[in-house]
Parts: sequence; C-alpha cells; structure tokens
Amino acid sequence: MYFADEPEHIAQLRDSIRKFLAAEMPREKARRLDREQRFDPESFAKLAGLGVCGLTVPEEYGSAGRDIVAAIAVIEELSRRGTALSGPYIHCAFYGGVNIAENGSPEQKRELLPRIVRGEVAFAYGLSEPDVGGDLASVTTRARREGDRVIVSGTKRWCTGARFADYIYCLVRSDPGAARYRNLSLLLVPAKAPGITIRDIDHLGLRYAETTDVIFDEVAIPAANIVGGEAGWNAGWAMLAGPSLDVEKLEITAVTLGIAAAAVEDAWQYAQERRQFGKPISAHQAVRHALVDARTKLQACRHMLYHAAWLADGKRPCSVESSMAKLFVAETAVEIALICQRIMGAYGCTGEYDMERYVRDLIHMPIVGGSSNMQRNNIASRLRLPE
Repeated sequence: MYFADEPEHIAQLRDSIRKFLAAEMPREKARRLDREQRFDPESFAKLAGLGVCGLTVPEEYGSAGRDIVAAIAVIEELSRRGTALSGPYIHCAFYGGVNIAENGSPEQKRELLPRIVRGEVAFAYGLSEPDVGGDLASVTTRARREGDRVIVSGTKRWCTGARFADYIYCLVRSDPGAARYRNLSLLLVPAKAPGITIRDIDHLGLRYAETTDVIFDEVAIPAANIVGGEAGWNAGWAMLAGPSLDVEKLEITAVTLGIAAAAVEDAWQYAQERRQFGKPISAHQAVRHALVDARTKLQACRHMLYHAAWLADGKRPCSVESSMAKLFVAETAVEIALICQRIMGAYGCTGEYDMERYVRDLIHMPIVGGSSNMQRNNIASRLRLPE
C-alpha cells in the first residue's frame, strides 16, 4: 500500500528536513558543492544531529527504531536540494546501517551500529571492477587468509565516496577453487589502510563526491573484518543478494524521485513567472499540458516507490516490487527532467538555474544501482517467465 495520508511522524520529519535544508543547504551552496565535487562534513554532522542516521538501525543499538519508509522520505527530501547530503546519508545509513544490521557479526554490530546512528562512520561500495559490472559473481579482486589476517589484492571501480569513507564494503573472490557463488566474501576494508591507492574518475553527474578506482596491493586487514565474522567467509553472495539488495534499489530510487520532484517544482514556478506573448507561459496550452504530464508521471513514481518501501519496512517479500520501482522511476524521471528542461528553454541549460544539474543527475539513474535491463531481468526471473 501507499499512504494517501502520510503518517504524522513522517510528515513532521519531512518538515524538519525542509527547514534544515533552507538553513544549511541553500541553493547556491548546493551548486558550489556540485561544482567542487566536494563532501561537506560539517553540514553532514548537523544532519546527523537530527537523529536520521539511525532510521535503518534496530532500536537496541541506540536508534529511535528501524523505519525504512521514514529513511526513504529523508532521502527524497534531501535530494530535492541535490545529492550533496542525500549521497553521504546513504553511505552512512544504508551502505552501513542496512548492511551491518542485516549481515554483520554480533561484534561488528556492537562496534559499528551505534556509530552509524550518530553519523560517525561512512562506507563506500567496492563491488564493480574495470571488467565486471552487473555480473558481480565474476569479480577478480582476491582475498586470502594468513593466520588472523586477510590479504586483499585487485581493483575496484566506481567506488564513489572512497575519499571520505571510513570503510570500503568490498566484494572479493575468497576461494578460487570453489564453485561460482560459493567463492565470494564481503570485507570491511579501512579506506586508509596501507597498500590502498585511490584514483579519481571524472564523471558527469551525482557529484556529491568523486567516484574512483580503488587499487588494493596486498592490503592486510584483520580477519575480524570479514562481514558476518567467520561464518561470512565464502558466504558473501547470499549477503549481497539478500534483503539489503531490495533496500539498496529503493534508496537510489528515492534520490531519483527527490530530484525529479525538484525539477517539477522549479518548472511549475518558472512557467508562472516567465511571460511570453503578453501572458505567463503557463497560460499556453502546450506548456500547461507538459506540466500536467510531468506532475502525473511524478505521482505515479511516488506510489511505486513508497509501496515497495512499505513492503521492505515490514520485511515482506519485495524483490519484484523494488525492481519495478527502480526500473519505472529511473526511466520515468528522465522523461520528467527533459519535459521540465524544455519548459525552461535555454535557461534550463544554464548554471543560473538548478535544472541543468537535475538533468545531469537523472540521466544516470537508469544505469546506477542496477541498470534498467538488470531490473527487467530480475523481474522476469522472479515472475518465472520461461527463458
């Protein structure tokens, strides 16, 4: 279901985030951080002070309680002002909170989850590689055991946020002789460990931080950093494909929805202020219809996302619904962004307005977090469509 009348605590949370953004992330600051491609730790610390980083963490670790719908609403609201804060929030509350809560050993949960609640620790994903995109089971980054240590060698690509992260949540081939899917482990690699080299990759959008290559050259970490402890060795695939994957699809979808909502609001306002042929352009039928189309598409996206989030929050099966939400919202948001940019004409392409950033960010969404074709494959398989 999706709540037509949103629960009061989520409505209040949205209001708090909007007031926070007005004070701490005005439009010009968001534009500057995007130009500089820079993470702002002071603003993030103030965001964490609102208590929102604990929304993915069980109550016994110091949070107010796990509430995935509320966490998704936080991402959506933050993303209306770009990804300067929603990106780092995901690196803490989702890459960290969701994965450690679902997959961590008891010791890892005791050590890390309270810090995540306070916003003190962030994670970067080390999953893809130069020759490995969607086929993560084929990763070649290697890990071997040496006593109470694990030695890691290889290269990870698209490791966004590695420069500000405390840990790289790293997928490795841990048993070269074992069968596919039974030869993988997940590791918590300190991002500043000796033997790590980080190289920036220039990219078009989602510029809340650099995306990078991370090269591991015989990097030694404690065996205690195997996600899930000893039971996690060679069990990484089950963790990667478990419930955390469904939530992973929802957080990037919430970013998409938030940016698309901002695009619609900006175009809606611009169309009432811009005058041509003696009247606001919102009075011209072509513009009116375009605005209505954009807002209608946006509402459909919202329903798709929050229905899937409601299922995930209740720990109900939602693999199909989360993939459908990721697919539909990512593809539709691109349509929304281009409609809104055309309404603003040339001004929608200039740095004077945020529309050009919305477009830059949204065109990535059918690719990042699991491409649209991957989601189509997931849906077809889950619905048992014969091959």
